[in-house]
Amino acid sequence: MFPFLKPPQLLDEITVAWIFDSFAWALRNFDARFFAAQTILVTPSNEHFPGSESSAEGLARLVFERVRHYAGMRHWPCRLVDEARVQELPPPATPVAGLTRSMAEEVPAPLDAAPALPVIYRLDQLRDPEVMIAHFAHTLAHYLGTTASEPPPGGEENWPHVTELLAVFMGFGVTLADSANTAKIRSCGSCSGPAVERENYLSQFDVTYALAIFCHLKDMPAREAARHLKSSLRPFFKKAMKDVARRESQLQPLREMLGQ
Repeated sequence: MFPFLKPPQLLDEITVAWIFDSFAWALRNFDARFFAAQTILVTPSNEHFPGSESSAEGLARLVFERVRHYAGMRHWPCRLVDEARVQELPPPATPVAGLTRSMAEEVPAPLDAAPALPVIYRLDQLRDPEVMIAHFAHTLAHYLGTTASEPPPGGEENWPHVTELLAVFMGFGVTLADSANTAKIRSCGSCSGPAVERENYLSQFDVTYALAIFCHLKDMPAREAARHLKSSLRPFFKKAMKDVARRESQLQPLREMLGQ
């Protein structure tokens, strides 16, 4: 009756429903208890990525090990592969059955002979650490996603999109949102050269909305994530936090899965 009083729609309803369904899928398949007790909001800061290395390869490994730790996948058999140093990229690998998320660092005995899962990266991603963090998180989300006992919302054809959302669920929403559109940005000729690219499947707004759901489920104030987001996304994120808060009928089933 009074449409001018209705808040503007941030995303279309189909997309919003899919994001909520994807969070429900993640909670059912990837240990809601781990999400509640162990998952944190990972930020591109010295707090979460301390230390330094003298070589580019060493720095890439340092970043990867921190990402793997926060993902709860330190015990998964993985190997870093520099894309520029291999003539033929390794074929995709499927994780061995029985791998779950844990804060343990050692591979369980039955799995210590499992083939290592390749994590391919480019050294130029070190010029933008958020791109490298997001890339590693998405790769690990792909491997974690293959252990699900049910297909993802939208079907297998939606795989790269749902695994990017799974990386948000794993705590990496800030870096995925900040780096979502890097492929469309180019610096001027007098600056440091072309921006580092990350292959992304969701828009920066889809990822930012998912980050808002993550923050609500973790009872996290908006400012905790907003201060790490690029300035152009902060207004949208604050609106997304308000929009999610209004969707109690979609939010409450997720909270119940967490025992809240």
